[in-house]
Amino acid sequence: MLADLEELVLCESFSADVEAVARSARVVADLGSRLLGAAPQTVVVDGVVHLRWSFGTPRVLLVGHHDTVWPIGSLTTHPWSVVDGIARGPGVFDMKAGLVQLFHALASLPSLDGVCVLVTGDEELGSLTSRALIEESARGCAAALVLEASADGGALKTARKGASWYEIVVDGKAAHSGLEPEKGANAAVEAAHQILAVSGLGPLLNRDLPSPHGPDVTTVTPTLVSAGTTGNTVPARATISVDVRAPSTADQRRVDELIHGLTARTAGTRIRVSGGPERPPLEPASSARLFALAQQAATRLGMAPLRGVAVGGASDGNLTAGVGCPTLDGLGAVGGGAHADDEHVVLAEMPARAALLAELIKAVRG
Repeated sequence: MLADLEELVLCESFSADVEAVARSARVVADLGSRLLGAAPQTVVVDGVVHLRWSFGTPRVLLVGHHDTVWPIGSLTTHPWSVVDGIARGPGVFDMKAGLVQLFHALASLPSLDGVCVLVTGDEELGSLTSRALIEESARGCAAALVLEASADGGALKTARKGASWYEIVVDGKAAHSGLEPEKGANAAVEAAHQILAVSGLGPLLNRDLPSPHGPDVTTVTPTLVSAGTTGNTVPARATISVDVRAPSTADQRRVDELIHGLTARTAGTRIRVSGGPERPPLEPASSARLFALAQQAATRLGMAPLRGVAVGGASDGNLTAGVGCPTLDGLGAVGGGAHADDEHVVLAEMPARAALLAELIKAVRG
């Protein structure tokens, strides 16, 4: 497993570099072919390479991705290393160790009948080219098991908030800011009103919750903001990007209605809103039965009791849950530091997590 992990990490796979992703796909395909005894179907969409293995009529879908957020050359600053049982390197935790665990878990099974494996190449970019493939693969399956990295301490991810993205464009009117500012309509001022209005949506939606933080909280966050062209011109245009994370489909729809219902407050300006829900929530009901099966599997293997947590980040598990496929996420590596300088994997946990996955697959297939 360690040798396979090293091979994957040393093949850099920055999501925005389609040639690098293609090279990585070949390495992943070779690894999977060796351990599963079959070559994958290669699916290329807009230049991005995805891999799929299917055995019989799929009942269990295993989901992973081989792209990373790390630009090519990151091995120079974040080299592959193994020290005191900790592996480091770009993408080692998110989620190349998860892929190694996936293939080794399947290799331990006497039969792969009913299993489908999907490894995509653009998850870190929002799964724009793989979404249809993910949803197609998930429909009709009894379970989707997602090999994204675990939460803190190895916890499984039993819920993920849905993600929505919006752009608010403010149209105003330019004027000389020194000679005749009154003839302009200041888009930046109106953008400030909209930022405050958007920022107030979260507290409005969460007012009946006991805590302003936690898995049940909807967050509405203005992120990128721009306005104006020169320092002596009343801004004629401003843009605001908004990130929304909602724990339920109902909350996601409510935010969508509120954002699309925003109105301008500054005379002479108007606003245009685009965007909406991108990934549906992975709600607790979707994972409940699978988490119970995972707990039973852990007990049979003599492992410590599993923990399940809800997280705000989205994954392809949101998409499988969104088409009605029961989904359990966070079955991948134990470690930490995803997307950060401290990205690492606890190697001693990898065989146990692979064994847990294999036992869970057997339980789902019956």
